[in-house]
Amino acid sequence: MLLARLAEVSREVAAASARSRKTELLAEVFTGADPDEAALVISYLAGRLPQGRIGVGHRLLADPPPAAAVPALTVTATDAALTALAGLSGPGSRAGRKRLLDELLAAATEGEQRFLIRLLTGEVRQGALDAIALEAVARAAGTPADAVRRAVMLKGSLPPVARTLLAEGPAALGRFRLTIGTPVQPMLAHTAKSVTEAVRTLAAACAVEEKLDGIRVQVHRDGDAVRVFTRSLDDITARLPEVTEAARLLPDTHFILDGELIALTPDGRPVPFQDTAARAGSRADVAAARAARPVSPVWFDVLAAGGESTLDLPGARRHAVLAALVPESLRVRRTVVTDPGDPAQLAAAEEFLAATLRRGHEGVLVKALDAPYAAGRRGRSWLKVKPVHTLDLVILAAEWGHGRRTGLLSNLHLGARAADGTFVMLGKTFKGLTDAMLREQTVRLRELAVEDDGFTVRVRPELVVEIAHDGLQRSPRYPAGVTLRFARVVRHRPDKAAGEADTVERVLAEGG
Repeated sequence: MLLARLAEVSREVAAASARSRKTELLAEVFTGADPDEAALVISYLAGRLPQGRIGVGHRLLADPPPAAAVPALTVTATDAALTALAGLSGPGSRAGRKRLLDELLAAATEGEQRFLIRLLTGEVRQGALDAIALEAVARAAGTPADAVRRAVMLKGSLPPVARTLLAEGPAALGRFRLTIGTPVQPMLAHTAKSVTEAVRTLAAACAVEEKLDGIRVQVHRDGDAVRVFTRSLDDITARLPEVTEAARLLPDTHFILDGELIALTPDGRPVPFQDTAARAGSRADVAAARAARPVSPVWFDVLAAGGESTLDLPGARRHAVLAALVPESLRVRRTVVTDPGDPAQLAAAEEFLAATLRRGHEGVLVKALDAPYAAGRRGRSWLKVKPVHTLDLVILAAEWGHGRRTGLLSNLHLGARAADGTFVMLGKTFKGLTDAMLREQTVRLRELAVEDDGFTVRVRPELVVEIAHDGLQRSPRYPAGVTLRFARVVRHRPDKAAGEADTVERVLAEGG
């Protein structure tokens, strides 16, 4: 497949507003693609490089060579070139990267160059592409999407499933089975505004469980072999010897557990999320890191026990299996609501949330007791409830958008008011903006613009926005030393002057 075809589809998918149209466009691509190209098509359209980070940034891309006149660059040739780029290291590697990069760009047409530059700089954003690509692969293969979804759940990612399905047909999906040692995509949750709303939405017996602010981990034990995976399915076993030790103390020898990794202060409260994340991400001197910041796994689900899959068991039965395998001290706290219409049980569930928050945790998860483990999906049978914090912040700059947001100012740079009247940047977000809000803010921000380098427009700090966020985390990238977690725009506040925006002191004092 020519890269030009992929660049064209990327533009069309980004411009399409209807999910059905996006799916149709991608299904046409997969129908005509070689099965071995399917994985690359999925990765590129989702803005991911199979090689990971390859050391190419804006500087190396600042002066591209003249574009080719006629499309000839294929997807597989592009992948080979990027693999060669990724393999360069050591003295002279920067010059080598520049040479290989120029060779690749010189083989690309103008449209292909634009797509490649966006791909290499992480600016390809298609919105829910993985889910849409899954449905498109299913349509191209004439297979129910649920069958493909389950195979992806068990394999861990769509590209290898797509390659097998398109090459061998629907019958090949039966080869994808739960295997201890192969990570499974985790089950995710939708949100609810309150515990009562969540319980009433499920309208069935449910468990209300602590939502810990730690690192989601999946632990596989196969005899003496133990492996620890993150939510993104990265293997971090070597960094966490205490998790391996804890797994080997359990009576079963063939299981998969789902839980959170947390670290606690001496008084039993959770340490800040970024401290736990730093421990899980640290590769250097594991013994010293463990001594300085020991962590503990806390389990809330079981995907396999005794070597047998438990994925299809209802939640109540899975918890019974979990309780037989894991001591109570290593399981999340929970309470059960047997009657969603009982005011006393609803009040007890709301108090459970309050007590969880007093212990310093994030909130709760409300889980239907009759639901299977729907791995890899944000299912309606799990609902998360946690406090939402809002701040009134000032827009300091905005970045020009891509795809459907081309020509619109999208990614907002957000600042809080400092004591001297200046503004301190706390982070960025493009989440939560409707099409109408994008149009309105583009008009207003262009009026306030003081500098435009083609990527970012810096503005006079006058437009206030209400921002919802899930708390703060430390960040050396920003002047206050913190940034907002999961920031999203609630609304513009033209009724507020910049002098009424929240102060840095208030942000730090409340701490999310």
